[in-house]
Amino acid sequence: MAALAPAPSLPRQVPVLVLLAAAAALSVAFLAQYAGGLIPCQLCVWQRYPYGVAIGLAAIALVLIDRPTAARAVLVLAGLALLTSAGIAAFHVGVEQHWWEGLAACTGQVDLNMSAEDLKKQLLETPPVRCDAVPWSLFGVSIAGYNFLFAGPSGLATLWAALRRRQRP
Repeated sequence: MAALAPAPSLPRQVPVLVLLAAAAALSVAFLAQYAGGLIPCQLCVWQRYPYGVAIGLAAIALVLIDRPTAARAVLVLAGLALLTSAGIAAFHVGVEQHWWEGLAACTGQVDLNMSAEDLKKQLLETPPVRCDAVPWSLFGVSIAGYNFLFAGPSGLATLWAALRRRQRP
């Protein structure tokens, strides 16, 4: 019987870069919110969660770096988390551009057929920031658009790095 070849090693830089990229994205979001005064809408907040997941998964991959198969599997999940943020961002851009409707709670739509009490409750629970309004843009691209442009390639690069097989010297 032939011995199984060991799994190719995974460079330590891969999970470190994933962790740093996700942390940088969250830092920019929190900086825009707390230093720049941009209050996030519900879709903006949802785009942040996958970055937190990617940070945790990248940290786990670092711990598992001596077990390349396990570390690669965890990095695949981190890449999928980043792509999830890109997917939410793509949906958000569509809402901002009025290509499709967003969620009723997110766009501040009010059903006038409700009772006065239900209407009051919905108005009090409606987020102050609408998802279909663009509070800031640069070169015509909103924050959600930039998140899509960052998270999508980051997720694809993470998947590529996790799934590629390095040639042995």
